[in-house]
Amino acid sequence: MRNLLVLSMACAMATTLSASSDPDVPIGDRAKGAKKVVVATVVDVQSTFDTNDYGDHLIVSHALLRVDETMKGSRESSVTMTVEGGTVGDLTLRVSDMPTMTKGDRAVLFLDESNRGGHVPHGRGLGVLKLDDDGTHVAGTNLTVDDIRNVVAAQR
Repeated sequence: MRNLLVLSMACAMATTLSASSDPDVPIGDRAKGAKKVVVATVVDVQSTFDTNDYGDHLIVSHALLRVDETMKGSRESSVTMTVEGGTVGDLTLRVSDMPTMTKGDRAVLFLDESNRGGHVPHGRGLGVLKLDDDGTHVAGTNLTVDDIRNVVAAQR
């Protein structure tokens, strides 16, 4: 009986560890699951205290985005995206799987509609691919905006 209990605990721990690591989700799967895919620039960020869909009280940041290109979804000149984390006064919340959005950031964004209005990144942080300074590659990778554009077009 004791061996069965130990084995059960070991399996539960292994399941928890594997579930907590970020899977490498292909761009095509992200594009297929997202309601909207855009290339956008952060125009403004406002952080506030809020309650998420699970009832947690936390800091969230509302990023106003100027949409430069719409790859999927309805065309809009601007959208608001909400991410968990940010700074209110002298209190900062950093969320490990969410990007920090700052004015001037440019990114390819895989977005879903939020239950509270606006948009949220599809797949949490996996829905935000920040671009490098020249705006042609995902920062720190060889993946180009053209590559993403081609994959998104193939998913339609």
